Amino acid sequence: MNKIAILCSGGDVSGMNPAIKRFVEYSFNQGLEPYFVYGGYEGLIDNIIKKAVYSDVTGIIHRGGTKIYSARSTRFTEKKYRQIAADNLNALGIDKLIILGGDGSLRGIDIFFQEHNIAFCGIPSTIDNDINGTQYCLGVDTALNVIKMATDNIRDTASSFKRAFVIEVMGRDCGYLALVSALTSGAEMCLIPEIAYDLDSLKKRYLKEVEQGRNYFIAIIAEGLGNTKEISSWFETEIGFESRVTTLGHIQRGGNPTVRERLMAYQFTTYAIDALLSGKRNTVICYNNANFDFKYINEINEKTYEIDKDLLALGKSLLQK
Repeated sequence: MNKIAILCSGGDVSGMNPAIKRFVEYSFNQGLEPYFVYGGYEGLIDNIIKKAVYSDVTGIIHRGGTKIYSARSTRFTEKKYRQIAADNLNALGIDKLIILGGDGSLRGIDIFFQEHNIAFCGIPSTIDNDINGTQYCLGVDTALNVIKMATDNIRDTASSFKRAFVIEVMGRDCGYLALVSALTSGAEMCLIPEIAYDLDSLKKRYLKEVEQGRNYFIAIIAEGLGNTKEISSWFETEIGFESRVTTLGHIQRGGNPTVRERLMAYQFTTYAIDALLSGKRNTVICYNNANFDFKYINEINEKTYEIDKDLLALGKSLLQK
């Protein structure tokens, strides 16, 4: 029986457990013997690789995080440890891998493939949504819903006081989460690395809005800017509003996977297994314009992700109106 393994690498996301469940069930359906690699690339190196059975995935579809754990592996950046990982897979007769992870994880598996020719298919999995070649990464919808709920709750208390609430969201150097959250929550301010802003211009606009009756502000700031506290102070000194900072942090990475997340996990994983069975050896399953497509790993890694121009235009109008 052909053997296939799955691992999670880098930051966990809601959607990994539904993907793991589908992996086991669809592997058996296709006559494959599924294996779990526990702890990402670290597990490959330490040989924590175990055969999976149906009972392993019972009752996990609604859980955030990952049952098989994840890790950020510095050892995997060294050739000698990648050789150990390959030896462990070869000893078990595993010649197919599915990788759930972000851009760093995909760069790692690219090098591993070039050295050892072990077939893989990557599933983009990061709430940052910053992987080139795909408009959607697993985990994004759940993270956006966590931010939405938090922002809605903050707006309830903001409207009870003359205050500015500055909410910092994750995303590393990518402003996707902040931008979409701001647009869909009706925030008055959205600051992200991809859009230039002018605080003097915003000050004039906001003071005019206050004269017309605005009595609170919701500002959503991308963590990559590193200026959340400065913006909070700016609201107090320049706009005259008492200000509070809320850093959502790691609650954005957890939570019950949304319906869309579960369906995307199901589809991503099905296409990934089908790709390996059809002979594809070094691809990533991507989602663009409501369709799934495959890209070779070098296409993914050759450039950095850029937010859709139409979304950026909406963000600019939020700052410039």
